[in-house]
Amino acid sequence: MLIEYHRTMLNDHVRNNAFAAALKKLIKPGVTTVADVGAGTGLLGFMAEKLGAKEVYMYESASIIGVAQRLAKDNKFKNIRFFNGHSTEAMDAPMVDIVISETLGNYAFEENIIATMEDAKRFLKPGGTLLPQGVTQFVAPVIDGKFYSELTTPWENVGHGLDYSFAREMGLNNVYVRQFSPAQLLDAQEWDTLDFRKKNTGRRSGETEWKLKKKATIYGLALWWHIDLVPGISLSTAPDAPKTHWEQLYFPALEPLTLQSGDKLTAKLATHSTYEGGTSMKWHLLSGKIKQSMDLEKGFLS
Repeated sequence: MLIEYHRTMLNDHVRNNAFAAALKKLIKPGVTTVADVGAGTGLLGFMAEKLGAKEVYMYESASIIGVAQRLAKDNKFKNIRFFNGHSTEAMDAPMVDIVISETLGNYAFEENIIATMEDAKRFLKPGGTLLPQGVTQFVAPVIDGKFYSELTTPWENVGHGLDYSFAREMGLNNVYVRQFSPAQLLDAQEWDTLDFRKKNTGRRSGETEWKLKKKATIYGLALWWHIDLVPGISLSTAPDAPKTHWEQLYFPALEPLTLQSGDKLTAKLATHSTYEGGTSMKWHLLSGKIKQSMDLEKGFLS
């Protein structure tokens, strides 16, 4: 049981306050029913109970559900029901007014929130609400070589007449969790937008382009996301947003790209997330005759 992971989430007051504000805006005491999908230690469901929800149904497949059950008892909650298993396995699940799920990662979809929410729509009463309602993903070129150097220098400086370029390339076909500052990046652009209220799949792709205003060296891409909970309440993992337990992702270049003012840079991204296969990621950097193609599968030996 990864209790430490849950401790960091519980200490994320930016996250917690945003979800609490959204629930408060929606819940009518004594009337509203709620399903908390991927409940973890139960925080969101407990918030709903405290706000007056008539019934709260918690779905959790991991052993952490035992902690949530004990906490519900210790806090003397009366209107909470637990389902020990994944929400997709629940047959004849009670219909509710709100389905809430905070199964988001540093990469928004790595915990399969798309498939989870797609299935959980069947729990909703007509006119019910999904939380979150949508996700927008952003990308920005990285113009600071700090993280790139951290990844490449150890392989280049092995010494003793040894060539570790193969391991270096494997490392650059991986994705890393990092915290960027706006000064380390060019302007961000949207590359993917998803509305949970519509039909969605775990395959996401997008293409963006920048025209450089001055000379810069590109060391890869930074990615983050923004979610809409309810109108007027949102949550972001952007470098300039209030800090959360999530950070940005770093997609390295194979080699730094030094571009001049007026040059164009194109980024193409494609990801695929499933319960069975995890998340695959591909990213491409193009400028003039330069083309670099990276693939997370190349970062591991088959």
